[in-house]
This record gives sequence, structure tokens and C-alpha cells, in this order.
Amino acid sequence: MYLPFVMCGAAVTLAAGGYHYAALWPESQLFGTTLIAGQDAAELALTYDDGPNEPYTMQLLEVLARYNVRATFFMIGKYARMHPSIVRAVRHEGHVIGSHTMTHPHLMYCSRTRIKSEIQDANALLEDIVGEAVQFFRPPFGSRRPEVLRVAREAGLTPVMWNVTGFDWNAKSARAIEIRVERGIVHNQNRNFSTNVLLHDGGHLKMGTDRRRTVSATATLLGTIPRTGMHLVTVDQWLQDADRQPVERIAQVGAGSDFADRDPRDTHPSIEASTTDA
Repeated sequence: MYLPFVMCGAAVTLAAGGYHYAALWPESQLFGTTLIAGQDAAELALTYDDGPNEPYTMQLLEVLARYNVRATFFMIGKYARMHPSIVRAVRHEGHVIGSHTMTHPHLMYCSRTRIKSEIQDANALLEDIVGEAVQFFRPPFGSRRPEVLRVAREAGLTPVMWNVTGFDWNAKSARAIEIRVERGIVHNQNRNFSTNVLLHDGGHLKMGTDRRRTVSATATLLGTIPRTGMHLVTVDQWLQDADRQPVERIAQVGAGSDFADRDPRDTHPSIEASTTDA
């Protein structure tokens, strides 16, 4: 007679697991379409979260300029307010700026009012600093639910996720970051997808988070990746490509990935601990 209770418990567990997959797995499209990557396996985008961060964002700009590469920076509003000159420097160098909310909360747990203020306030601040519209948004921790994506689109923002993370938030060395990225590139090439790399120029817990390893790994990767025949793009390139594709084609980007053979911790540090830098 306990069988119905066992079955009910199993169903609840499966439902909870499915919800968290949809809310946190970066390639999930269950809660709505997000921009992940393109269909050209030779394309790679470097994206950096949690800045601006003194002094490491500026150090990254020097590395990117050395290799004549543009990247995408998803910035936290409270740090942009502290260092607007860094935000302007990033844009002046030709990089794409996206919003990463005002304070980096887990949006999947926030009220609609909080979601709107986090997204809209950060967007307005960044636009005021750079003097132009911000088009892209990345939810902190990748944490989202349908309402989060809806509010972002109402604000004119395209939600952007990723399909490779360098785990630079807790890497023991620059080489560890490089290995993660290199393996992720091969994985995506085997699926005929472009690569969208998640790295960090800052940390959401404090200004001045040490990102020396990320700067070093970026320099090494930029010195080796072009030799493989790959070329660097920014996420706006994929948005332009998506606009030329049928809707059903866009929704497939990342949606059919082989979930089973990947470590869930590879999605984002939030799955391991929500207090880590991400």
C-alpha cells in the first residue's frame, strides 16, 4: 500500500530535477529560447562575466588588443557604477557590452518586481555610461525561469548563455583553464556548433577579485587558437546569423546536446555552490 507514495515521491523528484535542468543548464531551451552559439564549428566567442573589475578588466583589454580580438563583457551594474571609466574603455576598444543585472542575484528565485529592477536598472545604467543601447543579457549563475526571459525580452535584450566554461572561478592554474576550454572546443566541434566560452574578468562577491589566471589563460589561448583554423567572433555575430535562420533552426542551437556525458558542474559554479564567483 506504500507503492502510491513511492511513485508520488519519485514523480516529485523527477519534476524537481527537470525544473532545475531547465533553470540552470546553460544549453536548455525548455524555459524559452536563448542565444548560445552559431552553427559554424570554426567560430569561437570569448565572453567575460562579473566586471568591470579593477585591475583585471583593463589587463584583459591589453591582451585582447595585442591579438586584435573583440570579446563580449557581461557587466554587473553596481560595479559599473563604481568604475564607469572601465566600462567606457571596454566599449571604446570595440567590445560588446551586455547586462549581468545590478547585484548578481539568483533570478529564478526572485519576484517579478525584483527581476524587472535588476534587469532594467542595470540596462539603463550601462546605456547611460556608454551612450548607446545594450542588446544582450546573461542571467547570473545562468539562473532563469520563463518570467526572467520574458522581462529581458520586454527590455529589448537577447538572453545569452554559453556552451563551454573555463572554470576560472576556482582554477588552480591558468593551464587548468586552458585545458577546460580546449576540451570544450573539441566537444562542440564534434557537434558542429560554434563555441561560446564563459570566463570571468571579475567576481560577484567583491571588487578586486583576483583574475590573474584568467588573463594569463586568455593570452595563451589567443596565441594558439588561430593556428587551429578557428576565428574569433562576438555574440552579436550569432544573433545576425540567427535572424537569417528559420525559427525551428534557432531553437535547436544547444537544445540537443548530449547531457548524459557531461559533468553537471561544467554548467556553472552555481550548481556546486551559489556563493562562488560566477
